[in-house]
Amino acid sequence: MEKIDFRSDTLTKPTDEMRRAMSEASVGDDVYKEDPTINKLENLASKIVGKEEALFVPSGTMGNQLALLTHTNRGEEIILEEWSHIYRFEVGGLSFLSGLQAKPIKGENGIMELKDIKREIIKDNDIHHAQTSLICMENTHNMAGGVVTPLKRMEEIYNLAKDNEIKVHLDGARMFNASIYLDTDIKEITNKTDSVMFCLSKGLSAPVGSILAGDKDFIKKARRYRKMLGGGMRQAGILAAAGIISLNNMVDRLKLDNENIKLLADKLSNIKSIDVKTPQTNILMIDVSKSKFSSEEVIDKLKDKGILTSKITNNIIRFVTHRHISKEDILYSTDIFNKIIK
Repeated sequence: MEKIDFRSDTLTKPTDEMRRAMSEASVGDDVYKEDPTINKLENLASKIVGKEEALFVPSGTMGNQLALLTHTNRGEEIILEEWSHIYRFEVGGLSFLSGLQAKPIKGENGIMELKDIKREIIKDNDIHHAQTSLICMENTHNMAGGVVTPLKRMEEIYNLAKDNEIKVHLDGARMFNASIYLDTDIKEITNKTDSVMFCLSKGLSAPVGSILAGDKDFIKKARRYRKMLGGGMRQAGILAAAGIISLNNMVDRLKLDNENIKLLADKLSNIKSIDVKTPQTNILMIDVSKSKFSSEEVIDKLKDKGILTSKITNNIIRFVTHRHISKEDILYSTDIFNKIIK
């Protein structure tokens, strides 16, 4: 039986078009900036997100960590949401690599309140204090269930940062899902940041890679740090070829992922022994604490039926829709879930 895999959109495989483009890609040495396909991808990405330049990196985590290294100095403080990927799921890189102190803020569904950020900003002459140099946002917010930060809130945070001479970085791993939800051009999201990282290898279906974008000086410095962290690749145009197709051909289809997760939520919302959080994009969190099962027990029972999901806590299960999840998969999965939980 073929598995129905809701664990993550990182599981997407490259399309046939991507595989052909990868096999035919013109390549060179990217450390020397001589790979034409990587150069093409970086130029395309910078135009799409409205930044001066872009940098192809092996992973979203590396992209985020390069942003921290580039924007800050050791011993400074950054403000970010308490369940953000940069704070919780990047192996302590902000302290280990950049020597930074984190000031996590509890958000409302992953969205930081302006008053809370204002309260925590430190810009003074007291030698006891780590000075705030960066605010990080995450849009969409993974652990909040794919929640989208409203454009107005992003603008408020960005303006507050500018008033205090603080940089703003966006972890936009799934930001194209956010733009689809908001029905707006991606630049309306990215123009409220100094730098942005987004993934090519999630819903956009490329096999490898993310993009970090910002102004020329930022990317020049980030490129040097990329080399330091081992991210300088050689004939990586083979990978960039797939990324170009991701940006040209795969963004609009994310609407289907957003729609499919709503169908999943609608079908599961009739089960009284679980709580289904209304999804905005392609991530759904389900709380099974009212049932007689733990999340792990439900996950194991689903797995026995060929359905793979992720454990978030002892009570919460995560479903993520992507290109390999069909409407038929969702109808089958909800039927099985209903039988298991009852």
